[in-house]
Amino acid sequence: MRAVDQWQLIESDLQADWEELRLSFTAEDRGATAGAAAVLAPLGPGRYGDELRIQIRRSGSGGPEFLKNLLRRLDRKRLWGTLTLVDVRAPTTPAEPVSREAAAPRPPLAEAWDAALATLPPDWSDLLCELDLDSSDYIARAALLGAPLNPTRDPATLALRFRAAGTKGYGAPSGMVRRCLERMDAERITGTLSVVTSLSDTENVATQGPVWRIAGRSV
Repeated sequence: MRAVDQWQLIESDLQADWEELRLSFTAEDRGATAGAAAVLAPLGPGRYGDELRIQIRRSGSGGPEFLKNLLRRLDRKRLWGTLTLVDVRAPTTPAEPVSREAAAPRPPLAEAWDAALATLPPDWSDLLCELDLDSSDYIARAALLGAPLNPTRDPATLALRFRAAGTKGYGAPSGMVRRCLERMDAERITGTLSVVTSLSDTENVATQGPVWRIAGRSV
């Protein structure tokens, strides 16, 4: 079969939106490989053993019509061989960005607090909590609404840390924590609430409670 006819068969099976493909031409007579390479030279063929590899794009110069003209020259020179499709590349559709809310819908902060408490043992006494805010725009307002919690902030993050106490010691009562979070919910402040660490049944002997150290600093 003529080379140009082989190409037409390959082309008929391609997707309409193909962008780029690679083809292999193997001459029936090994001695004809050099002559075939000379004909296909405008496409810059690479040689892999007995194969000549060429690459074309659907649009622009060096496209399908240009390839057909070169293949017709091969046929006129009786440089017979087999034309094979090696691979083809089609355009990829970029994935639509998924917002954090769409990927993982968040409960209101007050509900997140209830859920966090539900995972703790009934004798919990001290908690170190973190509220990772979704936007830097929320920091100042969340700190004001959460002032009774005495929150602290690491300048490198968008998180507010605070302590909670079960019955005594240094930290806000759980009811106060929930009330502050309700106020944030009312103003549509969103984020992720987590319990960083917890202790149970501690005894505050001549102290206000335990001290945690994060990155060498007391919290």
